[in-house]
Amino acid sequence: MAEDKRTILIVDDMEINRGILAEIFKRQYRILEAQNGREAMQLISANKDILAAVLLDIVMPEMDGYEVLENMGKAELLSRIPVLMITADTSPDAERTSYQKGAMDVISKPFDALIVNQRVNRAIELYDHKNHLEDRVNEQTRVLRKQFTVLKKQEERLRETNSKIIDTICTIVEFRNLESGNHLKRIKGFTRIMAVTVMNMYPEYGLDEHRIDVITNASAMHDIGKITVPDSILLKPGRLTKDEFEVMKSHTTRGCEIVRMLSDIQDKEYFETSYDICRHHHEKYDGRGYPDGLKGEEISIAAQLTSIADVYDALISERVYKAAIPAGQAFDMIQSGECGAFSPKLLNCLTAAKQEMETLFQKNRDEDGEDSEDTEDM
Repeated sequence: MAEDKRTILIVDDMEINRGILAEIFKRQYRILEAQNGREAMQLISANKDILAAVLLDIVMPEMDGYEVLENMGKAELLSRIPVLMITADTSPDAERTSYQKGAMDVISKPFDALIVNQRVNRAIELYDHKNHLEDRVNEQTRVLRKQFTVLKKQEERLRETNSKIIDTICTIVEFRNLESGNHLKRIKGFTRIMAVTVMNMYPEYGLDEHRIDVITNASAMHDIGKITVPDSILLKPGRLTKDEFEVMKSHTTRGCEIVRMLSDIQDKEYFETSYDICRHHHEKYDGRGYPDGLKGEEISIAAQLTSIADVYDALISERVYKAAIPAGQAFDMIQSGECGAFSPKLLNCLTAAKQEMETLFQKNRDEDGEDSEDTEDM
């Protein structure tokens, strides 16, 4: 049926040439004709979605074949519609220029009807196949992008859920330790402030926004092992005996066991960071910490950041065994080494972040509804 025929555009300024080509293809295709490049471009623009091929002469008035190729290239049509140059110019330059400008094939006049028919049909079949593949790839890409977006949202929801589960577990530990829920907020807040400062001051640590997010969230896990420490030790108001202190120190390694049990709801990076922080947040830069006696940069930056945040918060917060220390005094104690050795770089960062950390602490005190009388030194 005529309406099922594909469409071919024949462009030539000689009517006889158009007639010969039309005769060859009229049984297979619907024929459009143009006598110059300008008419050709009008027909191409109007029929670009149904054109199977363009048979194009080079030498024509008003707009030659090369200009048609250039205009089709600018309109990004050459990748969808094959153009075959049918020309009396048999020079290598003409053929080379035709290919350079995007022609699919070059057929010299006079031509053989059978050869022209075969080469045009082959070009159309090739483009049909290519376009079909491109359409399938584009459709599959669209589907995959949609699926990827759905998976990313599911991953984000799962990560948020897992984070809430872990925060809830850690909060239970803090309540048992007679701490308010804001303790975890402060630890995470102090850790983030320090991490951002380190990122800006010491890029050699390789911190970026993603890594800071992981470290900040994982810092909440630092004391999860305290859930295994007996109340008689955890809540003892006085100084711990040597044996009691050994039990208290075990919260680092016992915490790692708990982190390992939670590994199924954590991705690999978060699990490894949580495990590292839980085990090593009591290591000291001079090697006098526990449980492994790590020294210097053997201690990961994640553990170092959590450690200094934890010590700072412990000093300025009231605990069962001590009163809160004014922030200015706590800062001086850390800088002087009274709380153990820290990296000189982290101490520099603590100085740079001092005001921001004090502001965060005051904000959390206000949320807790605590008195702020002892913050005068802040």
